[in-house]
Amino acid sequence: MFGSPKTKDLTAHQVKAALDADKILLVDVREPAEFAAERIPGAVNVPLSSFDPKALPDAGDKAVVFSCGSGKRSATAVGHCQKAGQALDTHLTGGIMAWKAAGLPTVR
Repeated sequence: MFGSPKTKDLTAHQVKAALDADKILLVDVREPAEFAAERIPGAVNVPLSSFDPKALPDAGDKAVVFSCGSGKRSATAVGHCQKAGQALDTHLTGGIMAWKAAGLPTVR
């Protein structure tokens, strides 16, 4: 598809390993109620409905990785960042559904 954002897809296990190594900031772009109900440990919530690439938390020297429920909204967040001139391109492919399918823990 022409003009679609270039996304780098990480698997749940790749994201887990990067979180464990403290190499990434995981930004969950689901809505606050979804985030409160269940989330990936260590994720921060920046809802897509009020998403502003300039208002993202400072990741320091960590890479920013987006996540959502299934991977669609996190890819949209990547697109918003790229339109704003930010070189952010990475998301958890399949979102929290893929995370849970991989047998990884969540916080409820």
